[in-house]
Amino acid sequence: MERGELCRRVAEWRAAGERIILTNGCFDLLHVGHVRYLEGAKALGGRVIAAVNSDESVRRLKGEGRPFMPERERAEIVAALDAVDAVVVFAEPDVRALIRELHPDIQAKGTDYTEASVPERAEVEACGGRVAIVGDPKDHSTSEFLKKLNIAKH
Repeated sequence: MERGELCRRVAEWRAAGERIILTNGCFDLLHVGHVRYLEGAKALGGRVIAAVNSDESVRRLKGEGRPFMPERERAEIVAALDAVDAVVVFAEPDVRALIRELHPDIQAKGTDYTEASVPERAEVEACGGRVAIVGDPKDHSTSEFLKKLNIAKH
């Protein structure tokens, strides 16, 4: 979804009394940790928006050679999951701008964070929301999966 359309949809959901939950990530090579993270966000009760890092922002975060799939394909895969109500691609270094635009009730982050360590926490709270940590322990990551694949090749 484009940002303008997403803002309109969020306004409709909010008018219907629904809670807005924002999640974000690279979602490069979707794995069970991603699924559990998004399902954990959905379990908070509300509409889940998954913000997917643009290709350029993934390269800045993960280095050259990443992402493996283009942003539109990653967004399409995430959008196909039952736990996700909307997907938006963002190019900024973090989701602070989206938080200011959407005013989510909850920003759901994975278990590699604590509520205190979420970089955007102050922005979420300034917009009237809160942070929630969801998903299973950080036992799954694309980077770890890639390390295993590299070992398996030798």
